[in-house]
Formats: sequence, structure tokens, C-alpha cells
Amino acid sequence: MQRAAFGVAVQAADLLSQHTGRVAASRVVLLVGAGNNGGDALWAGSFLRKRGVGVTAVLLKPEKAHPAGLAALRRAAGRVVTLEDAPRVLEAADLVIDGIVGLSARGPLREDAASLLDHISAPVLAVDLPSGVDPDNGKVDGPAITATRTVTFGARKPLHVLNPDRCGEVVLIDIGLGPELGEPDLRQLDAVEVGAAWPVPGPQDNKYSQGVTGIAAGSATYPGAAVLATGSAVLATSGMVRYAGPAADAVRARWPEVIATGSVTDAGRVQAWVVGPGIGTGNDGRSVLRHVLSAGVPVCADADATTLMSRYPDVLDARDPGTPLVLTPHAGEFERLTGAAPGEDRVGAVKAAARRFDAVVLLKGNTTLIAAPDGRVLANVARGSWLATAGSGDVLSGLVGSLLAAGLDPWLAAGAAAYVHSLAADLAARGVPVPAGAVEAAIPDAIRRVRKFC
Repeated sequence: MQRAAFGVAVQAADLLSQHTGRVAASRVVLLVGAGNNGGDALWAGSFLRKRGVGVTAVLLKPEKAHPAGLAALRRAAGRVVTLEDAPRVLEAADLVIDGIVGLSARGPLREDAASLLDHISAPVLAVDLPSGVDPDNGKVDGPAITATRTVTFGARKPLHVLNPDRCGEVVLIDIGLGPELGEPDLRQLDAVEVGAAWPVPGPQDNKYSQGVTGIAAGSATYPGAAVLATGSAVLATSGMVRYAGPAADAVRARWPEVIATGSVTDAGRVQAWVVGPGIGTGNDGRSVLRHVLSAGVPVCADADATTLMSRYPDVLDARDPGTPLVLTPHAGEFERLTGAAPGEDRVGAVKAAARRFDAVVLLKGNTTLIAAPDGRVLANVARGSWLATAGSGDVLSGLVGSLLAAGLDPWLAAGAAAYVHSLAADLAARGVPVPAGAVEAAIPDAIRRVRKFC
């Protein structure tokens, strides 16, 4: 506990320095509940006192406060106040440390703790989780803390990626728990893993060995979907891209290196297909989808393809058993496809869909979830909301298709594509909204960023 609390104190000092320009003579308020989280906060307060910080603890359950932590704070001359005095000290605080509840808690804050929220204006440092946020799914059912930064130990918890807005910046502190941890419920790829997986040509490669990606997208109504999905595959370092559809002229005009034909039956051999963006949900789109699924190569099915699958489930019969399939729905498409909205348990919903369709399912969102049929789940937390723009999904599908054509495991292909997609959006935006075309143009820079670690 003292190692964990020292880590909390270090982060508290950093936040104080950032927000007030000083550590000594700052004022910190500890919100202390029962149990070990309250103990962490109390011990952290004792360490902060040694740096000249004024520390006041508000004990929400005085009779259940951690005895050793409380004794340590009192030895360090920290103050302890009751709930009646809490509003006054909170309003004067430079930083609040949230140690109200721990990872075993469920549901919103109790009335006594909830009554304090209106009096908090200072940054909040949460211990393990912002109190009132469900640790397993990030759900908020009522009053809850919103943290500026959350300190956690051993490993990140599901809520840290499922509700990042409540957690703020998440700082992981190693206190020696590694040998006791089992397999994770969720995984996050980092830049090193994405860079190592991303295909780049070597001395013996040619345009065929790098992967030939087929794009079945667009229509007379939506030619832009074809241009974006195709361009994304080109920029993702596919060795060759073949486009098939009614937007062939628009694709050729923007991407002269693409082999463009008017029909999937004339496209030639590919090593993976992207199907769906802008193809429509009528008979023509249905025929295109059926042809692509029957090709015997990995398929990334996006947008209209998922809607067609929901309307005509028999179209999936064209797929050879075991042929890799990646589905990339947003929440509305997911509901049409499965018959139910993702709901509060997004992880459970995406895992069930992956098993049902024997496919990798990429559920888009601020936190994108990628589930494999065997139960593995990746989480990719967006760097802002820059991808909430028309056409960004088309860019993602081209990335996924190019990685499938290069032979990556479909789960890893979807996860790496989501990582580069969100990184490209962040690089393109530079703090202001940008269109999908700008996100696409930033793909080479994003790949360069992850590859520099290799």
C-alpha cells in the first residue's frame, strides 16, 4: 500500500505543479472512503505533507477509515474533518484526491459523497477509478467523479479504456503485481506492436508479394466512398489495389496507380476484399457482396455490406467456412446486424457477435473494440473525436483490407488499422476538425511514426 500511495503522491505533486506552479504550500483534500482505496489516499496525504503540502482528509465513514493510513496522516500533521466541513475545504482546494471507493464497488456514489460534487472545482486525481464509475464496463448510473488523472496499479482496468472521458489521463504504476496477474480481458496495442506488424517491402518483395487488395465500393450516388477506401489501401502500402465498381472513373482520376474496372467479376485476382462502403442496399449491392464472400479470400465488410447481411442473412451462405471475415459496424449497424444495440456491456456484446458470425467484429466508437471468435478483445482509445466525420469509416476499411491482403491475422489487422486510423486523425487535425480526406492523407505519416520503433 505504501508503494502505491507513494506513486499517488508523485502524481499529485505533478498535477499541483502543472495547475498551480508549486507543490509546497498547496492545498490538497482527500476524499476518504472505507477500505484500501481510502488507505491509499491517506498514505499519499502523509507523503505530501513531507513536501510541505497542506492536506485535509474528509472521512466519509470515520469508523471504517484505514487505521494505519489515518495514523500516518495524523503523524504527519494532516488535518481530518467531518462531512459538515467538507464543502468549505473542497472549495479552497488546489487538488482533490478521490479515494472514496475501490474496484469492488458498484453503482453511483451514495448520497453523502454525491453531495460533495458541486463543491469540487479543483483537478481530481482518482485512485484506481473515479468513484461511481463501474470498473467492469465504465457505466455511470448516477452521481460520479470525473477525474483529471487516474492512477492505477498492476494493469489498466476495463473502465480505463471503456470510459476514458471520466478517467482523464490514466497512469499505470508498477508495484510488483506482475507475477500475480492472469491473462487480460482486454488488450491495447502500442506503437511498437503496430509498427512491428505493419508490412513494409523488403529486398525480395514485389507488388504481388506485398498484397493485392480488392475494393468493391461506391456507386453513382456515393463515388467518394470508393475514392476514400481505395486511396486508404494505396497509402497503407498495398503492393497493388484493384477497384471494381461504378465509380471507376473517379478512382482512376484520383489514384492512377489503381487498376479500376466496372464490375467485381472483371476485377482479377486479389488477396483480400473490402466490400460495402457506398454500394447501396439493393439487389446490385447484394450481388456484389455475395460474389466477394464467395471468392475464398479474406473480406472486410463495412457499411452497406453489414446492412445487407442484416436484411438478407442468407448472403453469408456464400462464404466458405473458415474464410477470414472482418465486420466493421458502428453502433447502429451493429444493432441491425445482431438485433440488439451494444448496450452498456459493449465488450460482452462484441464478443457474442464475433462468436455468432465466426468473424472478427470491430465495433466503432470513441473506444473501438475488436473481438475475435476465440474471445480475444482489443481496445483502441481514440485520440479525440476527430473521426466523427463522413467518410472516416471508408478510410478505416481500406486500411483493414490492405493488412488482410498482406496476410496479417484478421484480429491483429483490424486492431493495427484502428490504431493507425486514430493516429492519422490526430496528426491531421492538430486541434481542429478535418475531413476524412485529410485523415487519409496523414496515413503515411502515421505509419512512419509507428515504424520508427522498429
